[in-house]
Amino acid sequence: MNEIPSSQLHTLAVDCGGGGIKASVLDAAGTLRAPAVRVPTPYPLPPERLVETLVEIAASLPLAHRVTVGMPGMIRHGVVVATPHYVTRSGPHSRVLPELVDAWADFDMEAAVGAAFGLPALVLNDAEVHGAGVVAGSGLELVLTLGTGLGSALFDGGVLAPHLEWSHAPVRWGTSYDDYVGQIERARLGDGRWSRRVRRVVDGLRPVFVWDRLYLGGGNSRQITPQVLARLGDDVVVVPNSAGIVGGVRAWSLRGR
Repeated sequence: MNEIPSSQLHTLAVDCGGGGIKASVLDAAGTLRAPAVRVPTPYPLPPERLVETLVEIAASLPLAHRVTVGMPGMIRHGVVVATPHYVTRSGPHSRVLPELVDAWADFDMEAAVGAAFGLPALVLNDAEVHGAGVVAGSGLELVLTLGTGLGSALFDGGVLAPHLEWSHAPVRWGTSYDDYVGQIERARLGDGRWSRRVRRVVDGLRPVFVWDRLYLGGGNSRQITPQVLARLGDDVVVVPNSAGIVGGVRAWSLRGR
């Protein structure tokens, strides 16, 4: 890869979610070289099966020079500290399997992906990759992704801060942020009431982070009602879910390590 100019590098970018895995190959400018491929996330999902799935998806895409993977959970230096969905029997909100908890704990996903592809690899939390695709690189920028649960990433001057899984913290007694604005509650409440919950989360976090810009992404960000969007403030921007793949290129320069 050292012989290839950075302007000619192609990146296989993979966005691993609780319900689906999307991937494409992008050029150095972040332009897709092929339509994105999406497959349902298979369960149960030990680490080896996820790596095999990524290799199978890549077989239908153009060749790349490096790989970026975004996945849910606490990822430190490419190593999985904990992941919420992939330790379950059949996906989000199903039974947790102790053997999968053990299999994923301290699993070096970055090394496994690099070995499987024979390419340099970068593995981050999925919200962090999403954020890499949208941040301006100036000031304090917070990214929240609304999907199965709530993802987050924080950037200061374009540098990625250490990941915090504060989405698991209680927003009220017995209810985490994940549960409060996750997909199950959106389906139960409807977009109107759910959107008002999103606004309460934004208003509650504003004095905690005092951001210069907040980006709302993820598959459910487009379901926020226009009435709520109008009240969120000029410092809040809704961004496309495609950033989860497009960010796979920029993540290499914004990872801060």
